[in-house]
Amino acid sequence: MKINLKFGIDPLVFGMKQNDVSNVLGKPDKNYKDEDDNVIFVYNKHKMRLTFYQEEDLKLGYIVASSEALDVFGFKLIGRNITDVKKDLATKQITKFTQEEFDTFENYFNEENWFILQTEFNEVVKFELGAIINNKDEFDWKFNPKK
Repeated sequence: MKINLKFGIDPLVFGMKQNDVSNVLGKPDKNYKDEDDNVIFVYNKHKMRLTFYQEEDLKLGYIVASSEALDVFGFKLIGRNITDVKKDLATKQITKFTQEEFDTFENYFNEENWFILQTEFNEVVKFELGAIINNKDEFDWKFNPKK
């Protein structure tokens, strides 16, 4: 599963609607609304949770994934030491991270590409990717439905 920073995780593209996602991944194992009335799709096989933003016409805007099949620039993420992952990302000029700690977890947030690497015991356990907000303070939707 290829991560396309700023775009989504192949075959998912930010801005897709629920039907677009169901057409490529099938019916979700679970779907529900969160406290903000966003729609959440859960795909167990892909180890993904997808958020469709209620205030944005229910467009796909956030992906949380923990599949070992995830890769970015050909680098695997899940199950690897954060130091090694950061070295790999540095070869692609991704070096700025804001670090947060809570309990046994640490989050490494890269604002430029709007992603989080979550670690536990220095090992990457989760990857989160959000749609980019442009300089007009609007979401930069990447999905163009075929007419």
